[in-house]
Amino acid sequence: VIKQENGVDVPYQVHSIGLYVVVEAENGLILMWDKKNSLFIKLSSTFQGQVCGLCGNYDGNGKNDFTSRNQEVVVEALEFGNSWKVSPSCPNADVIKNPCTLKSYRQSWSLKRCSIITSNVFSACHSQVDPTPFHDACVRDSCACDTGGDCECFCTAVAAYAQACNEAGACIKWRTPDICPLFCDFYNPIGECEWHYNPCGYPCMKTCKNPSGTCSSQIPALEGN
Repeated sequence: VIKQENGVDVPYQVHSIGLYVVVEAENGLILMWDKKNSLFIKLSSTFQGQVCGLCGNYDGNGKNDFTSRNQEVVVEALEFGNSWKVSPSCPNADVIKNPCTLKSYRQSWSLKRCSIITSNVFSACHSQVDPTPFHDACVRDSCACDTGGDCECFCTAVAAYAQACNEAGACIKWRTPDICPLFCDFYNPIGECEWHYNPCGYPCMKTCKNPSGTCSSQIPALEGN
């Protein structure tokens, strides 16, 4: 069970949807984890305007999400984040320099790899979802990763844009045997996998714990199948 702040236990279920592990709580909270670097948090409409903190206030207005603990709308992410420290004794977070400046030798690699987001591969999505912030985040994250984790960071960043495209109704098949491949789809010719990759995804899958294949309507069409 999940415990709420008031100490009440909230029942929940755990199941898999494609690449993701999904936790659905009966109070309307949904967590989706890709078993790597991405974690999505979804709340039912009953929470609208009833929450606060680092995830915003869920009032339908994205311009006031940077509301600090003292209810002031601030501009800087650092000021916003520091206001929500759990303990006043915790030190404030400092400004982090651009990782591509700190690791200039990684910048050309990151720019080349992340250009897939602004390329023709995602052209069907560009008019639906602005690729610029996703491309910039991809370059920044790819520069920040060390040599052992660069592919994970790059793939997670591109998958974030692909997911945003899915939610906007633009399904993009961007993975290849050379770009963020999935083992089951590209390296399993005799078909022994339990699932096959689907870039559009499905709201839910039939599993032993979910034989009907029905899930909360809040779960988006997650990449994979």
